Amino acid sequence: MRAVILAGGKGTRLAPYTAVLPKPLVPLGDMPILEILIRRLRHYGICDMTLAVGHLAQLIMAYFADGARYGVNITYVREEQPLGTAGPLSLVPGLDDTFLLMNGDLLTSLDCRDLIDFHRRSGASVTVATCRRSVNIDLGVLVVDSDGLVRDYIEKPVQQHDVSMGIYAFEPRVLDHIKPACRLDLPDLILRLLGRGEKVCAYRFDGYWLDVGRPEDYSRAIEEFDRMRGQLLPELTASSNTLGFRPEDNKCLPGD
Repeated sequence: MRAVILAGGKGTRLAPYTAVLPKPLVPLGDMPILEILIRRLRHYGICDMTLAVGHLAQLIMAYFADGARYGVNITYVREEQPLGTAGPLSLVPGLDDTFLLMNGDLLTSLDCRDLIDFHRRSGASVTVATCRRSVNIDLGVLVVDSDGLVRDYIEKPVQQHDVSMGIYAFEPRVLDHIKPACRLDLPDLILRLLGRGEKVCAYRFDGYWLDVGRPEDYSRAIEEFDRMRGQLLPELTASSNTLGFRPEDNKCLPGD
């Protein structure tokens, strides 16, 4: 099983931390965010990883090297110019079977094997891992018809939305919809696939997920990491862990 990890962005929302470090190398406890993700993938048997790098790429490549110290194989593709969140896939060779694509700056307790199994059963071209999130609107919201008449008045409503977690399972045929070395973001790719009749599924997840994109998210991640360490790094437990897997299950998935 192959995973492509997006690690090339400038991380401008997380400034000033990202002025000297690429966002995936921002530390949590004694390791960077991306190391947590790599160790987690290895626990679920995903051993072949390609990092799409760009901003401060040399630091990421120097830190992770070929992945041998983590028991994985890491290769790199380098964006000479920003290609968005989907465009880098056109640079990755050998994506000829089901693969994962994910952001390199997230924390989650998601079970990657369960996501892959769900995706394969669905027959979809793409499966998007999603979380339910509430959006608070701190204003009174009017429902107004075409004649300017107020039909409802909702004070400070709370809206519920399924949001992308930045984790996707892909079939290789998706690559036919990506032009080589052209900028393309994932929302545009998904809309393109839907417009061409491809099946796209959502994998709903109700566990822990945090996108470490803003300073307040990073502060929260620092506060929560010690408490969540056993769930985010299940390899650390000596026997059955909180996610229900045993150390002897820690093998590469077929195809690696």
